Amino acid sequence: MNNKLIPGISAALLLFAMGCNSGENQNANTAESPSVSPTTGQSAVQDDQSAKNVVQVAVGSKDHSTLVTAVKAAELVDALSNAGPFTVFAPTNAAFDKLPAGTVEGLLKPEKKDALTDILQYHVSVGVFKEDMFQDGQSIGQVNGGNITISKKDGKLMVNGVANIIGTVPASNGIVYVIDAVLLPPSK
Repeated sequence: MNNKLIPGISAALLLFAMGCNSGENQNANTAESPSVSPTTGQSAVQDDQSAKNVVQVAVGSKDHSTLVTAVKAAELVDALSNAGPFTVFAPTNAAFDKLPAGTVEGLLKPEKKDALTDILQYHVSVGVFKEDMFQDGQSIGQVNGGNITISKKDGKLMVNGVANIIGTVPASNGIVYVIDAVLLPPSK
C-alpha cells in the first residue's frame, strides 16, 4: 500500500469513530437534559435537580395559592421563571384575605388583567436585595415602574409601612420575601 495513503485513511477512520461516539454521547446527553415543549416558555422546563425558581417556591407553598392563581391569570409564570434575578415580595393567602371582599375575584377576571398585572409587578424588583442590604427609608424600583419603601425598626423589616417581611426563601433566580399584606401601587 502507498505510505502516503495510510495517514489519510487513519485520519478518516478516526473521524468516523469520533462521529459515531459523539452521536452516542449526544443521545445520552439528550436523555438527561431538561425537556421543553416548543410551544411553552421557561416555566415548562422539567428540572428536579436544581434549586427552585421564585415561581416554584410559591407553587410549593400552601400559603401562596392565591398568589400563584393571580400570577397564572396575569400570564407572568414564564417571565418570573426566567433567569432574573428577581426580588419578589410574596403576599400570603391571609394577606389577600385582608383585601375588601370581592377584590381578588374581580382582579382575576380577564377584563382586569392589566390591573392585576400592575399590582403583581409592583411586588417584583429586578435584582437580588438581601436583608442586610436594606436600609431604613430605602426606595426600591419595581417592575411596574413604581417604587416601594423599606423601613427597618428594631430589626424588623416592613414594606411601604403596611407589609411585614415574615420570611425569606432563596431561589435559583432570586429571593422571595414572604409578606403579610398586599402592596397596592400608587395611582398613576
